[in-house]
Amino acid sequence: MAELAETYVCVPSTERGRGILISGDPKSNSILYCNGRSVIILDLNNPLKVSIYGEHAYPATVARFSPNGEWIASADVSGTVRIWGSRNEHVLKNEFRVLSGRIDDLQWSPDGMRIVASGEGKGKSFVRAFMWDSGTNVGDFDGHSRRVLSCTFKPTRPFRIVTCGEDFLVNFYEGPPFKFKLSHREHSNFVNCVRYSPDGSRFITVSSDKKGIIYDGKTAEKLGELASDDGHKGSVYAVSWSPNGKQVLTVSADKSAKVWEISEDGNGKVKKTLTCSSSGGVEDMLVGCLWQNDHLVTVSLGGTISIFSASDLHKSPVQLCGHMKNVTSLAVLKTDSQVILSTSYDGLIVKWIQGLGYSGKLQRRENSQIKCFAAVGEEIVTSGFDNKVWRVSLHGDQCGDADFIDIGSQPKDLNLALHSPQLALVSIDSGVVMLRGTNLVSSINLGFPVTASAIAPDGNEAIIGGEDGKLHIYSIESDTLTEEAVVEKHRGAVSVIHYSPDLSMFASGDLNREAIVWDRASREVKLKNMLYHTARINCLAWSPNSSMVATGSLDTCVIIYEVDKPASSRMTIKGAHLGGVYGLAFTDEYSVVSSGEDACVRIWKLTTQ
Repeated sequence: MAELAETYVCVPSTERGRGILISGDPKSNSILYCNGRSVIILDLNNPLKVSIYGEHAYPATVARFSPNGEWIASADVSGTVRIWGSRNEHVLKNEFRVLSGRIDDLQWSPDGMRIVASGEGKGKSFVRAFMWDSGTNVGDFDGHSRRVLSCTFKPTRPFRIVTCGEDFLVNFYEGPPFKFKLSHREHSNFVNCVRYSPDGSRFITVSSDKKGIIYDGKTAEKLGELASDDGHKGSVYAVSWSPNGKQVLTVSADKSAKVWEISEDGNGKVKKTLTCSSSGGVEDMLVGCLWQNDHLVTVSLGGTISIFSASDLHKSPVQLCGHMKNVTSLAVLKTDSQVILSTSYDGLIVKWIQGLGYSGKLQRRENSQIKCFAAVGEEIVTSGFDNKVWRVSLHGDQCGDADFIDIGSQPKDLNLALHSPQLALVSIDSGVVMLRGTNLVSSINLGFPVTASAIAPDGNEAIIGGEDGKLHIYSIESDTLTEEAVVEKHRGAVSVIHYSPDLSMFASGDLNREAIVWDRASREVKLKNMLYHTARINCLAWSPNSSMVATGSLDTCVIIYEVDKPASSRMTIKGAHLGGVYGLAFTDEYSVVSSGEDACVRIWKLTTQ
C-alpha cells in the first residue's frame, strides 16, 4: 500500500501585466487558486494540508467557494465553469459553457443561487450571469467593448452586479434579471479588479492608472478615491476588503502591498505599506491579494505567497513558494535524506525538508533553464538547452561559485560517479562526453543515437541506452570506453537507466512503457514483465536497500516493484501527478518522493502488506 503523506504544492500561475484572483472560504482559512489544469485548496494554517482538483480539460483561471462553503465554482480558458463539492470527493454538480473565451473572474450571489462570470467573448458577450443549478441566463450585460477583467456581486439585497475591464469602463447592472443601469469612465487605463465591501454599502475599483476609486454600493455614485500621496507607483492589480469593511488591501506592480483606512465619506489613506524581502527583480511585482480573516495574503509574479498578520502588521510574513511549471527532476541529498531538491525546466531549484515543506529557493547566478540535474555532496550539476554544463557549489541554502563548460551539443542525460563526483558522463545525440570538473577529457562518438546513460559510482563502468532499445555496457579506463557487452530486451527507445545502491543490479525503462531489472554480474534479466504502465516511462528510482524499484510514467502513475517478488505483486499509485510523473526518488526504505507536470512534489509512505 502507498499513502499520500505530504504535498508540496505548486504556486499560482501568473502572467506579466495581469492580475490574478485568489479567493477564500468564508468559514475557514482555506484559499483557492489555479495552476495549469489544477485548482488548489490550501489551508493557510497548515500549508502541507492541500487538496487538488484536476478535472478541467483546459488551464483553470479562477475559482470561488459558494457562500456556504459547500461548493466551488471554477472556470477555465475555454469559457467553461465547473461546479463541484469542496469536500473529500469533489463530486461534479454541473458544468456549463458560459463564454466563448477565457473567463477572468466569477462571483456567486450571496444566496448561492446565481453566478456571474466575465472575461473574453465574441461580439458583445463578455459577461454572463446564470442560475447555478440550471445554467439559465439571468440578465443582459451590454455596455462593454473589450475583455472584462473583473466582476462582483453585491452581497446584500437589492442585488447589483458591477463589471470592469480593458475598455477603462466600470459598468453597473440592476436586477435580477440584470439590466444595464449606468457606466463610469473615471479610470484612464485597464480597470483590473472590482470588489464589493462585505456589507454591500460600497464597492472599489483599482486600475493600471495607479488609482483606486470608491463608489456607493446601491446607486454607483462616486464617493471618493485612494489618496495619491503615498499611493502606488505602478499598476494596481487586485484589491480585497477587510471583514469589517473599514479597510482594503491593494497590490501593485511597484512590488508593494498597502493597507488603506477607508473613511465614512469614501476616501482612503495608507495605514501601512507591506514589503517582503526580495531579490528586487520583476518576479517580485505583486499581482494578487486576499484579506482572509486575520490573514493578509499577497501573490508575486514569481508565485511567492506571503501571509501577513492583519492584527500585527509589523510581523514578518510567512512565505510559501514552489514551482509554477513541470518539475522535471528530483534529488535527495546523500548527506541528509530529509532534504529534497527539485528543479523545473524554467531554471528554478527549490529546497524542501520532509515534514516541514518549503525551505527556500536556491538562487543561482546563472539563471539558465534546466534539463538535466544531479546533486552530490555539496555540489549540484545542471545542464540546459544552451549546451552548457554548470557545476555550482552549495552552502546551505545558498549557491556559491559556478563554473561551466560548453560541450557543443545539447545534453540528453547527465550522470555523476558518486564516489568521485568530479567525473561526469554526459550523453548527447551521437555519443557521450566525459568531464572531470569543468574540463572535457573525452568526447566519444558511439555510432548510434544515444537516449539515456548511467555511470557506476566508482567510475569504472557505464551503461548507454539507445534509440533501438539496446543497452551497451562499457568499461571505463583512462577516460576511454571499451564495449564489454550489449543486452537486448527493450522494444522501445531507452528513457532511463539507474544502478542499484548495492551495485548488484541495474534497472532501465523505455518509451514503450516497459521497465526491466538486470543482474549486473550475469547481465541476465532479474525481474521481467514490468509492463503495467500505459505510456512511456519518464523516471525510475531504487530504494536505499536495493529491494524495491519505482517507475514514473506519462500515464500519471507511479508503480513500485519488489525485486524478489513477481512483477504482478506491484504497488500502483494512480493519478500521482496530473499530466505525468517526471521525477522520482526514495528518501528512506518506505518513503517515495515524486514530482510531475502539475508542478507539485509529493511524498508517499509505503506499507508492506
